[in-house]
Amino acid sequence: MTRISVCTPCFNERESIRRCYETVRKVFEEAMPDVEREHIFADNGSDDGTVDILREIAAQDPCVKVILNMRNFGIIRSSMNGILSSTGDAVFMFMPADLQDPPELMPQFVKLWREGYEVVYGTREIREESRLMRSVREAYYKVLRAFSSVQLPMNISDYQLLDKRVIDAMRQFEDAYPFVRAMPFQCTSRTIAVPYTWRARAAGVSKNRLFNLIDQGLNGFIATTHVPIRLALLAGFLISACSILYAVVNVVGSLLAPEPMVGAGIRTLIAGMFLFNGIILFFLGVLGEYVLSIHQQVRRPPRVVERERINFEPAPQSEQTEKKQRRAS
Repeated sequence: MTRISVCTPCFNERESIRRCYETVRKVFEEAMPDVEREHIFADNGSDDGTVDILREIAAQDPCVKVILNMRNFGIIRSSMNGILSSTGDAVFMFMPADLQDPPELMPQFVKLWREGYEVVYGTREIREESRLMRSVREAYYKVLRAFSSVQLPMNISDYQLLDKRVIDAMRQFEDAYPFVRAMPFQCTSRTIAVPYTWRARAAGVSKNRLFNLIDQGLNGFIATTHVPIRLALLAGFLISACSILYAVVNVVGSLLAPEPMVGAGIRTLIAGMFLFNGIILFFLGVLGEYVLSIHQQVRRPPRVVERERINFEPAPQSEQTEKKQRRAS
């Protein structure tokens, strides 16, 4: 029987978590009775009773697996850890506990996957949120698409069904803070979109605050493009060139003007400030290139630190030994 995994990261979702579980279970039982379900909840150190509900659900349903983190490591790292812990033939890499991404579309995703697509991704054509947030998100993705080395579709979401081969390819990425939304598109070109309406939350409040959104947005640029650091390099070069030109103009003007227009030494001071500031920016850009390269190689802390796993089978001894060796290295 085909097994489909569903990953749900959660943090203080006491009001939504049971509804999420029941909805996903109902979709599988009614619309996909020939598919085995594996629902992984990755909890980020909730302290509002979410963990107690998850323990209760897992005790009643062996198809539910729970990862309890030691603290809140963020939705991206927690999601990635849940994805890599899945055992399905395909994985829904992000099913939010608040069900803003519609679970009733899961059968359509699975149908397209069975037709041969390795990544079936959702696009949020309509967003039930403020006009300001819609405009900001649209502008961000337009800029990201323009500069990114990965061809990302507009309005793409984390609501994606990934083939097991794509998951195996993602295991080779060792970035501790991956831009998960773009990773599948770095692994395969067999993709297809499913447009839908991104709904407003039915209960509770979003835990993804403005600071988290900014952090995730910057991580998206760092993970998919070198353009920001090279813009700094270009800016330093242009400012240096302009400062040299300004200095030449001032020297020529001082020689031709019958009387100085400003006090002695002021022009030299201004030109020197521009020159040295431009040189500093230039070398910061050059150093940034090296730091970026080193950063990509050595940024290998654990994505999350787990407290407990529920309903997971013990890992084979060889796999446990390999993980210990990798941490030691």
